[in-house]
Amino acid sequence: MFVRVNSKCAHEGAGQPPPLLRVDPLHVLAVESQHMPTDKSELLHGTFDFMVLKTLHAMGPLHGYAIARRIEQISADQLAINQGTLYPALLKLQQHGWISSKWGVSSTGRRVKFYSITRGGERQLGTEEADWRRAASIVTKFFTLSKALK
Repeated sequence: MFVRVNSKCAHEGAGQPPPLLRVDPLHVLAVESQHMPTDKSELLHGTFDFMVLKTLHAMGPLHGYAIARRIEQISADQLAINQGTLYPALLKLQQHGWISSKWGVSSTGRRVKFYSITRGGERQLGTEEADWRRAASIVTKFFTLSKALK
């Protein structure tokens, strides 16, 4: 996958289009503007799967609505999880064998599907957690980057 860089560059004065960068499509967020949204943010692709797996790992079996509310709560309401995001992600995680589901009754007496992390999901969570920690440590280094380090 290639994305076009939307920033002002020196080559633009020469009448050339911005360069194309080769990127991994699994870790790209399509953003309409040059700035990250300040409202309930969109996430990098793949981040939500990690959050669902981590939530089920920490909390045990939960139904879909409870998973969404817990993720919103942990994010201090910086994220808004809708059904159009949640249920396709749960289906995908289940198809990968990383979560399982069974029908049960919620605290309000409604019949709901409860999701649990599987052994395969635990292994996947460990892999994703290591990947995200490594990525976060790399990005963190750029917060402290200064002109003095040229």
